[in-house]
Amino acid sequence: MKLDKFDLDILAMLERDSRASLQDISAQVGLSATPCWTRIKRMQEHGVIRGYTVDIDPAAIGYPETVILQLTLESHNDETLEEFGRALEDIPEVLEASLVSGDYDYYVRIAVRDTRDYERLLREQLYRIPGIRHSKSSFVLRRLKDSPSPLQATLKLRDAAATGTKAGTAPKRRAKTR
Repeated sequence: MKLDKFDLDILAMLERDSRASLQDISAQVGLSATPCWTRIKRMQEHGVIRGYTVDIDPAAIGYPETVILQLTLESHNDETLEEFGRALEDIPEVLEASLVSGDYDYYVRIAVRDTRDYERLLREQLYRIPGIRHSKSSFVLRRLKDSPSPLQATLKLRDAAATGTKAGTAPKRRAKTR
């Protein structure tokens, strides 16, 4: 699905506040309510908008620490990968898991209460998953950036194209002639 200026502006509004009213969104993007609603529904139907959620602070519900776990598996056949993925889905502390390239096979982001909670999670759940050959854990000391999507990069490229500049650079100024 090709997104135009209005679609991107609607997405930016919804990303900032998914509870914004249709009237507020349409006023901000310069459309009346009906075409704005039609665009939102179309983006939902095409999977551009996957849902509306609440952003919960893990620390507020007792999980102030984040661990990045890198894992290597013994085998890489389809069955092993499927079983491993299902096992991770059953662990609620696992927030994100990705099959990656490089020295490790998986990147796993985990929410824990503290180091003892992480040790318990390793012993009772993660290390009981068959096929793990090697792991490396790192506690996150501070999160520097947490973006829900790269939408701002898309908007920056759009704006640069509209002004005839490269994304991330200031427009060229013409030399003054006397």
